[in-house]
Amino acid sequence: MRIDILTVLPELLKSPFEHSIMKRAQEKGLLEVHVHHLRKWAVNEYGQVDDYQYGGGAGMVMMPEPLAKAIEELSKERKYDEIIFLTPDGETLNQKISNTLSLKENILMICGHYKGIDDRIRQHFVTREISIGDYVLSGGELAAAVLVDSIGRLLPGVLNDETSALFDSFQDNLLAPPVYTRPEDFRGWKVPDILMNGDHKKIEEWRHEQSLQRTSERRPGLLD
Repeated sequence: MRIDILTVLPELLKSPFEHSIMKRAQEKGLLEVHVHHLRKWAVNEYGQVDDYQYGGGAGMVMMPEPLAKAIEELSKERKYDEIIFLTPDGETLNQKISNTLSLKENILMICGHYKGIDDRIRQHFVTREISIGDYVLSGGELAAAVLVDSIGRLLPGVLNDETSALFDSFQDNLLAPPVYTRPEDFRGWKVPDILMNGDHKKIEEWRHEQSLQRTSERRPGLLD
């Protein structure tokens, strides 16, 4: 999979992809992440990519020309399955969306900044708009990093245990069950006996019951 990201602050996206699972995914050749500085397509020699909004109001808006040029130039090299704009008013990211996007081959992400992007780009180029929650960030860079991570870890071969991602929270609309590791007895707090008996069928049944209980208590809306 290849993911291209358009941003005015490429420095913000350097660290998230140079460590841990995302780093290994790229080293294995399973994921490519390319961050592009939008000012490469600026409208003048001063690197301008934003301007005042028509109708007045506080805040600058990312201009349509740099974004259109960037999208069209990158699209000449490959066909994008999705062109995603990270925005607070997009559909809220969930595991189902990440699962679907992990099956794509080429994705282009646009990181908004300032007051957002000219709406004509949203109307004529963007195929999907995604939010990571009902709050506002300074820009779309952190949201893009979250989205890339949630997609990249699902690619076959990225995780050491191929089945690991299948048992994450939300994969079956349930929260993950509690987990334990050594020592068996820590300060008198013991690991549940059922996890120690070696009966994998009963362990899976227990885990499913715990997932249902935890979901009912913490996120009952998921059970609807």
